[in-house]
Amino acid sequence: MLNSLSKVVTGFGFLLCWVSAQADLSIEITKGVKSGLPIAVVPFSWEGKSRPPHNISDIVAANLARSGHFAIIPKKDFLSNPHTRKDVIFKDWRLLKTEALVIGEIKQLGANKYQVEFRLFDIFKEKQLAGFRYTVGRKLVRKVAHQISDIIYEKLTGESGAFNTRIAYITKQSTASGSTYKLKIADSDGYGPVSLVTSREPLMSPAWSADGRKIAYVSFEHRRSKVFVQNISSGKRSLVAQYPGINSAPAFSPDGRSLAMTLSKDGNAEIYVMNLATRKLKRITRNPAIDTEPAWSLDGSRLVFTSDRAGSPQIYEVSASGGNVRRLTFEGSYNARPSYSADGKTITLVSRSRGRYHIAVLDIENSGLQIITSTLLDESPSFAPNGRIILYAAQVGGKGVLASVSADGRVKQLFKFRDGDVREPAWSPYNRELQYKE
Repeated sequence: MLNSLSKVVTGFGFLLCWVSAQADLSIEITKGVKSGLPIAVVPFSWEGKSRPPHNISDIVAANLARSGHFAIIPKKDFLSNPHTRKDVIFKDWRLLKTEALVIGEIKQLGANKYQVEFRLFDIFKEKQLAGFRYTVGRKLVRKVAHQISDIIYEKLTGESGAFNTRIAYITKQSTASGSTYKLKIADSDGYGPVSLVTSREPLMSPAWSADGRKIAYVSFEHRRSKVFVQNISSGKRSLVAQYPGINSAPAFSPDGRSLAMTLSKDGNAEIYVMNLATRKLKRITRNPAIDTEPAWSLDGSRLVFTSDRAGSPQIYEVSASGGNVRRLTFEGSYNARPSYSADGKTITLVSRSRGRYHIAVLDIENSGLQIITSTLLDESPSFAPNGRIILYAAQVGGKGVLASVSADGRVKQLFKFRDGDVREPAWSPYNRELQYKE
């Protein structure tokens, strides 16, 4: 047994490697760390007639490399290729200065069923740190690879991984006859994109529910902004806001029962919270300025938002039930699009510096603001659920792309799609779909 401010409202290093995720996407690590924990991921052994649709060991190695915490030992340097505990010769891996080792086996159990087993070892202690066995169908093979990556990441860093999650984003393709907008979701590495919504009018501001089963977004169908909530699996959607004026910037509460958003139905752009069961609205802010882009703290007690009440866009915080508003940013003339980290200690946002818009991280306690990107036009930052990586949209070569940066700014990468401009990314909560393991 194995061990167990929105556009609607405001108007206002070096190349390390290239990882092919799918025909229409590649991931380029543009800045990395010079040192990381040396780890070897041995190609998993195979037993059966038809191989699984994805190379699990390659996905695991790519995930760990992209995290910025690990230095992957090249396969060409391996002195052996163990697949079971008895095959591991620890001194061989110490010669390569390897600190951790991942091995595994895959067996076909039926036409579309596989048994996947992996083990993680501490080379210097000659000790197994983790090991699990999964029995899955073809459609879940890639999720297994991501969950294995999460387990390895957590065992070696002490923090939760976020590989077995998804991202949502908007694409825009322009032709002579007009533009087509799509709301898509994909794996956290951009693999397997699926279109949820296609429209000839703009789509904006996708936001995940806490259980990952629904997405709220803004659509400009019939030339008016409207907020919809859509069930991902069924495709069924409901219209939740089409008030006169602006309907924008939806954000699910952590318990999934409420939706914060920006509405101007009473004449000015303010933050409201809607009870999704009763559709009752509660107005949270009251100010003649523009208040927009609400985001919830993880415990649901607070909202952070953008307002120009001080004369320029800045970040403010308020109780989720309303009340006194506290200003959080004081550095710079433009700070917008805030989002809390998982621990609630920091906020990611867009900050303008020397005429350019960059992703920044704000320490709430000491008000320290750190710029962590340097591309031309960065926007729409979204924390990974573990708070360690920030996904955002950028302009590269005049084209909209997705990019990510570690919260400390040390690791950066670009998600390059073959067609269309990509914008408005949002990172999902943790994916609980695959929990069975032995």
